[in-house]
Amino acid sequence: MNPHWRKPLLTIAIVAAVVLPIWPIAGKTAALFVACVVLALLLAQHLYNFSLFHSWLLDPRPDSVPNGTGSWEQLFSYLHRLVRRQGQTEARLQEALLRFQKAGAALPEAVILLDADNRIDQCNPKAEKYFGLRAARDRGQQITYLVRQPQFVEYLQGGDFTTPLNLKFQTGTVGEAILSIQIVAYGDSDKLVLGRDITRWERLETTRRDFVANVSHELRTPLTVLNGFLETLTDMEQPDPAMTRRSLDLMMQQCVRMNHLVEDLLTLSRLESTVTPLRDDPVPVCDLVQHLYQDALALSGGKHDIRLRLETRVGLRGSAEELRSALGNLVSNAIRYTPEGGRIELHWEMRDHAPVFSVTDTGIGIEAHHIDRLTERFYRVDRSRSRETGGTGLGLAIVKHVLSRHHARLEIQSEPGRGSTFAAVFPPDRTVIFDAEDIAISGPAAAPRAIEDATTAAS
Repeated sequence: MNPHWRKPLLTIAIVAAVVLPIWPIAGKTAALFVACVVLALLLAQHLYNFSLFHSWLLDPRPDSVPNGTGSWEQLFSYLHRLVRRQGQTEARLQEALLRFQKAGAALPEAVILLDADNRIDQCNPKAEKYFGLRAARDRGQQITYLVRQPQFVEYLQGGDFTTPLNLKFQTGTVGEAILSIQIVAYGDSDKLVLGRDITRWERLETTRRDFVANVSHELRTPLTVLNGFLETLTDMEQPDPAMTRRSLDLMMQQCVRMNHLVEDLLTLSRLESTVTPLRDDPVPVCDLVQHLYQDALALSGGKHDIRLRLETRVGLRGSAEELRSALGNLVSNAIRYTPEGGRIELHWEMRDHAPVFSVTDTGIGIEAHHIDRLTERFYRVDRSRSRETGGTGLGLAIVKHVLSRHHARLEIQSEPGRGSTFAAVFPPDRTVIFDAEDIAISGPAAAPRAIEDATTAAS
């Protein structure tokens, strides 16, 4: 028997047991009266429980399910269990939805959920950032009203989502960004819009293309010169010793230039390689700078007034080879871009507890709008002059990478017609103290200074 019928049948049996004995004793009328009274009481009980159920339905809170009486007690008990299970299910669904929302917010891509009419249903913070949306404000809005780029509208309405669409967005929060947009259809006719920021990759690709073009351009000139002289020498029926000698000298210059270019490219490649760890050796910078000073004298050939100021005995922790390459590039650049008779000063000092190597010249100077781009590969203020001086256009790029590996920075101060100062500022934690003799100032035409002053500055 169905357990739900037990209590009603038991109640009927009890009523019958009470009414039937009254019939032979008090008569039919009295028995019917008692039966009506009992049934009225049962009806009142049912109406009372029904009113409790109706009141609960108007405000179905899980903690306010009535207890009920009689056969309703079992019904309300079952309802209470049902509501409790429903509450647990809702809690699990709410938790799953919260996890989904957190996962969507943590995604590095922009995510927008669209319904069948291309109305926004949900969007994550990245979508708000890149597309300029607001989830609370824009829910239910047509996405084409908010993202009005014709290419996006055409892509969305075209229905062919096999290939992504690259678009450039200008927003107030991130500035200019390039997004790779992919639309994925799901469900009956819903859509998922995915946007990935590829700005960095596009810039890297542009840099790669520019790099290949620049290298090709740099190699084309010397190769053209070599090819021209070789054709000239090949076509000569009777070799002209003077012409041959001049051609060989010029070809040698172009070969040296290409060799320098290849060496600088290999140096940059090594510096940018993540598998090349930075050496952490103590480097006596005073000795290194004195060697650079001697190299500068040889490179200048007496055409410049070159001075050396050593005001500290401290050294650095790092790679001696890389530091020599970086600081040497600063010195050679100063010599190349300083006219004959100009002055160049090499300076090693402590400035605000930070070791600083600077090169100051009285050269041609640099206009302010060029300074931020000087460390780019192959960037030249004056291309013709750079080639005349033998520069590869990679020197300051090497300086930038070396200093970055040593957690240092390059400071540039320049004024056209008045010269420049290039300073490599190293962090104080890379300082190494060497037990050496007091450092005196060396170099021709150096301003007089006492050794004690230099020692005081060093300490």
